[in-house]
Amino acid sequence: MCRLFGLATGSEPVKATFWLLEAPDSLAQQSRRNPDGYGLATYHPDVDVEKRPVAAYEDEQFAREAKECESPVFLAHVRYASTGKVEFRNTHPFEQEGRVFAHNGHIGGLDTLEEKLGDYRRLVQGDTDSERFFALVTKELDANGGDPGAALATAARWVAANLSLYALNCLLATATDMWALRYPDTHDLLMLERGEGGPSGARHFDGASASGRIRVRSGALAGCRAVVFATEEMDEDPGWRNLEPGELVHVDRDLAVTSQVAIDHAPAHPLRLEDLMPHAAESQR
Repeated sequence: MCRLFGLATGSEPVKATFWLLEAPDSLAQQSRRNPDGYGLATYHPDVDVEKRPVAAYEDEQFAREAKECESPVFLAHVRYASTGKVEFRNTHPFEQEGRVFAHNGHIGGLDTLEEKLGDYRRLVQGDTDSERFFALVTKELDANGGDPGAALATAARWVAANLSLYALNCLLATATDMWALRYPDTHDLLMLERGEGGPSGARHFDGASASGRIRVRSGALAGCRAVVFATEEMDEDPGWRNLEPGELVHVDRDLAVTSQVAIDHAPAHPLRLEDLMPHAAESQR
């Protein structure tokens, strides 16, 4: 299963150090379980997306280095491909018009989705369902006057009604805001509203997913608030909660959090693991 991580710290950028695919057991063993690439998107102030379509065990430089950067928004993804070859253009996060996007799940019916995109097919560089869905979000955003959250909800509702779907968990970010959608209840997508210093009020953030795919450390979060999204709990903080199926969460530049149920029904054409091709099914486990 692909791994998602998002961190929003408000209007002021903070420093954070990322390790992707770090684990207490063999790095090679872990990266073979999510072997198809990794990426990290940040803003300082313009968008910067660094990604590689390889696993750590094939990339000595990546296996050695930790990336430290400063940004008010961080979006990370570790890929296990379900659609599209393992190559740069299919590696998350994707960037369109200054916005970044990463997805965890599987969408079918891509020919129908491409017909829906029309001229917005030009935004798609690779083969993935994820990038095509992102282009649909951009199309809806242009149609609604520039509200990314409304565009994400409209695009997701269209997919739920018209395409075969296993899961559509995703993160969308700009230089100031972040949106998270969990749909339906196939995979987890967790959220933490973290106060200054965490539960103790004096602790920096040093979190790792249980699988070891993503680890993040930020000393700056000892003194400022943050909102975190992840596919697994990253630390012992009791404030983690799973988004409800169909829930869309928005975090603005002041770290104000709003939530709505964007989709209140099951997909019209749900997919089961046994409906997927073997590699796609394995990527969703």
